[in-house]
Amino acid sequence: MAVGTALAVADGQGRALPAAAALLGALLIQIGANIANDVFDFERGADTDARVGPPRAAQLGLLTPRQMKIGAAVAFGSAALVGVYLVGIGGWPIAMIGVLSIAAGLAYTGGPFAFGYHGFGDIAVFAFFGVVAVCGTYYVQALTLPPIVFAGSLPIGALAAAVLVVNNLRDVDTDRSVGKRTLVVRFGRRVARFEYAGLLLFAYAMLPGLWFAGASRATMILPLATLPFAVWLIRTVSTASDGPTLNVALARTAALEAVFAALLAAGLLA
Repeated sequence: MAVGTALAVADGQGRALPAAAALLGALLIQIGANIANDVFDFERGADTDARVGPPRAAQLGLLTPRQMKIGAAVAFGSAALVGVYLVGIGGWPIAMIGVLSIAAGLAYTGGPFAFGYHGFGDIAVFAFFGVVAVCGTYYVQALTLPPIVFAGSLPIGALAAAVLVVNNLRDVDTDRSVGKRTLVVRFGRRVARFEYAGLLLFAYAMLPGLWFAGASRATMILPLATLPFAVWLIRTVSTASDGPTLNVALARTAALEAVFAALLAAGLLA
């Protein structure tokens, strides 16, 4: 969201209220998706006492599945209300983004074809946390979508997908036992580690490409300052196999994405 807004401001198209509404809507969809994933994974047997990831409410019995589903409905419904305002600004493209985002949040682990259970989670996260988030935020402010904005969304999507790779690498044994066919389950840990490294390196490789394409001044390569941390993460994930170490790598990959995005936004605005 920060990168999309920074791109809009850099083009002289920044608008505070649509940007804030887009952020609020995205947060509500994220909350709804997290709640839905929590309860649907529990109902499918993916979250058991053998879970090594962070605590989950349904699995621990903190909330009933019915309560969780009500919570998800409230979050998605609230996002839809915010979306009414955004649709009034951006029209049918924003309506389509909202509907697809909510549907993806539900269908990731729920419904007759939970695509997170069939190896499509990485693609979905790349698309919705990268391309849709950045481009949608820009579009609702500028009402146009130049190709450079799409290009700018790619490193963000790559880093978001890398977070999921660590998550799936940690959960590979429990996922396999319940038939959750993530890419790690399908192709093994070695391929997942190559995927993780490739996603991170792709994000950094995009920076000089965007600069040479005329996206901004040289300051947009500020995220390169985090490259040593990314290299350290690649080395950690390439050797780690225990849950606690991968939990730390998961959190630090998410932190890397946040810092990378903040520096990229700052570089675009400089």
